Amino acid sequence: MRVRRRIHAVLLTALLLGAGGIVSGAAQANPAPQSEYVFTTFTYDSESDLHIYRSSDALNFEAPAGPAYTPSDSLLRDPSIIRHRDGRYYVVHTTGWDTTNFAIAVSNDLQSWQHLTTVSVPVAGIHNTWAPEFFVDPVNGSVNVIVSLGAEYRSSFRPYLFTALDSSLRRWGPPAALPGIEPNYIDTFVTYHQGEYHAFAKNETDKRIEHAVAPRLGGPYEFVQTGDFAGWGRAEGPAITELPDGRYRIYMDAYTSDRFLYSDSADLYEWTAPRELPGGLSGFVRHGTVLRLN
Repeated sequence: MRVRRRIHAVLLTALLLGAGGIVSGAAQANPAPQSEYVFTTFTYDSESDLHIYRSSDALNFEAPAGPAYTPSDSLLRDPSIIRHRDGRYYVVHTTGWDTTNFAIAVSNDLQSWQHLTTVSVPVAGIHNTWAPEFFVDPVNGSVNVIVSLGAEYRSSFRPYLFTALDSSLRRWGPPAALPGIEPNYIDTFVTYHQGEYHAFAKNETDKRIEHAVAPRLGGPYEFVQTGDFAGWGRAEGPAITELPDGRYRIYMDAYTSDRFLYSDSADLYEWTAPRELPGGLSGFVRHGTVLRLN
């Protein structure tokens, strides 16, 4: 009996150790996945080149050598990126200081880019078309561009909404002004949170980024935080991405002090004190967007 018990004990121990080894091996073979972020921007050195940076934490970004794309016949400012349902990447960008269109470029791998289309702005009296921002509506899946149109020479901007008519992103519906965000607002960036659409836009009078909310993407929007409500100071080009823990990170171009800042929030209302983006990017990169890939 003692011999049998000892044999049983040895066998049980071996089984437990083996199972533990299998579990341990599985844990080592399947580590927790890291997030991946892509930052598209232009720089103080050039208004014609697309620069792409990558990061695993939405904070420390690295870039390959040289720009990723240079349009043949336009500027490239304020690039905004999405990954579309077809798996490809699309960037929409400003084409010039005094133009009435915006352009879209496409890539399969973030490395090789080509021009896809130029979208004309059929709005009478418009002199400037700046800061187009992609927004994929999580409610209905529509692909949209929110762009700042200037009715006077480089002034009197207000946001207009364009919606893609098909998945090619070559055909776009007529623009519609976003009610509640009146003229004198530029660089409007929209994100969706808990059933509401949150717009962050620069007030051109005092050069502060302000916060408006709407029940629908097309508005009407109501400003809920104005002035220097978050202590960001004078800044433009707000862009927001979501962090793995559910918080949000906003990036902004503090252009009057040649700095690039970020700030975090759990609810889009209360924000941490702004800090400079590390890695030598602050003072080098300008208005852009950060896309979370996973």
